[in-house]
Amino acid sequence: MPEQVGEVGETSQVSENGEGAAPQGGSVEPARVRQLWHLLEPLHAVLYYAPEAFEEAAALGFDTRERWPSYFPYRAAPLGEAGPQRVASAFYSFSPRMVAEHVGPAWRIASPGAVLEARTRAVDRAYRALFGDGVDSPELAEAAALARRAAEAADPAARPLAAANAALPWPQAPHLQLWHAATILREHRGDGHLAALLLAGLDPVESLVSFAAIGAASVERFESRGWSPGEWAAARDRLTARGLVEVDGTATEAGRALRHRVERHTDQLAAGPWQSLGPDGVDRLTGLLGDYWVAVLGSGLLPSETTLGIGKV
Repeated sequence: MPEQVGEVGETSQVSENGEGAAPQGGSVEPARVRQLWHLLEPLHAVLYYAPEAFEEAAALGFDTRERWPSYFPYRAAPLGEAGPQRVASAFYSFSPRMVAEHVGPAWRIASPGAVLEARTRAVDRAYRALFGDGVDSPELAEAAALARRAAEAADPAARPLAAANAALPWPQAPHLQLWHAATILREHRGDGHLAALLLAGLDPVESLVSFAAIGAASVERFESRGWSPGEWAAARDRLTARGLVEVDGTATEAGRALRHRVERHTDQLAAGPWQSLGPDGVDRLTGLLGDYWVAVLGSGLLPSETTLGIGKV
């Protein structure tokens, strides 16, 4: 995910040697920023796995025998009728062929506006199924208000997916506000992560090879991004030539250090919105999200291993 050297309006800077400076003007530590991502990501990801989401996608005419035909339009719809090249650029780690396969026909099946309406219905139904009466609880409303405050503090500059989601109108229901805030914040982090990968000199497939090399997920799991065995092997060879990956695909000490810097920079670039809450607000939100996080993970909807490396980085 892209990274800038000294992002205006954000709380982190990157020095000439690639090390990130400590956050400026706030006291929420990078470790807490990553913890909040771990808590919010499952709440966002429900959209891509819940049966209600597949039902809504099927009603629009999308193939739901696997998740990708609905994943790409659901996630890309805030960009408008974006073509495969633009979506591949924003999503970064997916093979352009895979993006074209699913985005190419997407807007002929349903308009971005129709997809956005469907995803709102999907999240509404999925959250009600997962949380029951909890969707109307004061605790969820408080969590939504805190998450929204953080999301509204997110600087969208140079962050296309975060900006596109932030430009959408806020839903009225608190549980939908919580999902919308989680989505803005995860895309804000994701856009920043692309910047960190660019600064590290990792192209889309190299970013996956280097991540697999440190054990973030299995090589088989990363095959879901659509790269051919030849493209994967070529990327591994490039990283081996740079001294970052061994010939067996495992990371060298230098490779691990580089990935550590990428994740550290990502945390720093994602910190800005959370400084708006301060440590007390972050602590309160963390406590409020626990039950909902457990409900999503306990539902069995999400895969136990993901390409995001949650729980491993």
